[in-house]
Amino acid sequence: MGLSTVNPQLVSILACLVVGSALSTFASPSGPDVRDVVARAAVDNIVYVTSADKHCMIMPRDPHTDIGDSEHPGGMKTYCTPHGRYDSKQGQLPADFWSNIAFKTGNGKNGGRYAQVTGCIRPSHLTRLNPDDGGGQYDSSGGDGGQGNPQGSVCLGYNHYVELVEPSGNRACIKCCDDAADCPTNKDTQGCPAVIHGNYFDCD
Repeated sequence: MGLSTVNPQLVSILACLVVGSALSTFASPSGPDVRDVVARAAVDNIVYVTSADKHCMIMPRDPHTDIGDSEHPGGMKTYCTPHGRYDSKQGQLPADFWSNIAFKTGNGKNGGRYAQVTGCIRPSHLTRLNPDDGGGQYDSSGGDGGQGNPQGSVCLGYNHYVELVEPSGNRACIKCCDDAADCPTNKDTQGCPAVIHGNYFDCD
């Protein structure tokens, strides 16, 4: 269910809590209007990255599910850090889900903004995951017809995102981008370091 069908109070809460004073972080002439993003995405289908402590990712909706097996309508859901969760429809990542995490922002190949987190996870601490799963990719611009996986998923303040979760490698990463060139969706079998260059702390 999209936010356009939810009561105005919830939309207001979302705007205040997520955007609030961070609006300048999300807003950009090259990025989408936050109001448009809110209107077209359900709160359990939205990701965002503003810090190592405040971000949301997509995870399997059902317990003990391989990433690949979750990739069907209704099989995926937003999970947020304890300080990043802003709606009860979203799941919550355990406070100790990340064993090492690095947050980074910058400008990409063509000057577009990006924000990312990379690092090591404890997959056994999140019941959605299977620790021996090789993992897979979620994104906003891949999938059937380029509509995303999960379909219609967005990153607040950016045009694109790509995320990989690799439980068996104790590794995960997510990157939100203005420019699709900085969030490639065609390297899903190559792993986090190939898709999102960053610090992975020798997770293995």
